[in-house]
Amino acid sequence: MIYLSRFTFPHVEREYDFLMSIKRTCYDTFYPFQVLPRHQLRMLDLEPVTILYGGNGSGKTTVLNIIAEKLGLTRDTPYNRSDFFEDYTGMCDFEAPGRIPKGSRIITSDDVFDFILNLRSLNDGIERKRGELFEEYLENKYSHFQMKSLEDYEQLKKSYMAHTKTQSKYIRNNLMDNVREHSNGESAWIYFTEKIKENGLYLLDEPENSLSPLKQQELMKFLEESARFFECQFIISTHSPFLLGMRGAKIYDMDEEPVDVKRWTELEGIRAYFDFFKRHEDEFGRGY
Repeated sequence: MIYLSRFTFPHVEREYDFLMSIKRTCYDTFYPFQVLPRHQLRMLDLEPVTILYGGNGSGKTTVLNIIAEKLGLTRDTPYNRSDFFEDYTGMCDFEAPGRIPKGSRIITSDDVFDFILNLRSLNDGIERKRGELFEEYLENKYSHFQMKSLEDYEQLKKSYMAHTKTQSKYIRNNLMDNVREHSNGESAWIYFTEKIKENGLYLLDEPENSLSPLKQQELMKFLEESARFFECQFIISTHSPFLLGMRGAKIYDMDEEPVDVKRWTELEGIRAYFDFFKRHEDEFGRGY
């Protein structure tokens, strides 16, 4: 499914004219101006799966943030935007066959990391509360509380529960169970599968972060099936050889000037992986 078919960035001369119009004013940064002209990127023609490949500083994340801002996509965490983001996105244009589906969103590494940290904080809070309830149970278990007024009713209930229930049941009745704490990779996987629904446009910024090679392959399969069977469209920035190898993906190599469309096996980073394993081919044959 294609919800966004084309996205156009301002021509370098239009950027220059705008910057000249404000040249007498001092600013620390004009971001995102002057980022994409270095790569001569003017337009993206998009497929059900489009991938932006390139090294740090190539502008991959900037492109996703510009598209997300222009389309008003949902995001969970703030991002590095300057005073000029609105001016820049106002110069961008896009083509969409229909309406961008509600619930479409951009997912960044910061979103995933915040989710992982929130899970840990929640579990830490539950553990502290569990310790407090353990002390409370013992105090109520071996005390002889007598109700003197209605204000004592809650304390009476606690005392009764402590005398009639085991310690574990007392704590379970007063505290939610721990949210299961997964590894970073498992938590990241949960985040992606919870946020990506049917019929949506999703921008994913380096989703391989925190994922093991095996989990990256699981994510690749999940994204392929979401695009093929559940009418999702993806624009992904990535270095992952597994995601770059997705079936039918259109890949823009942003390390090239001008930006060029390539097969994944032509990318410099993928060739580096291939050459490395080729040099060690005999070691794999020996079972190492």
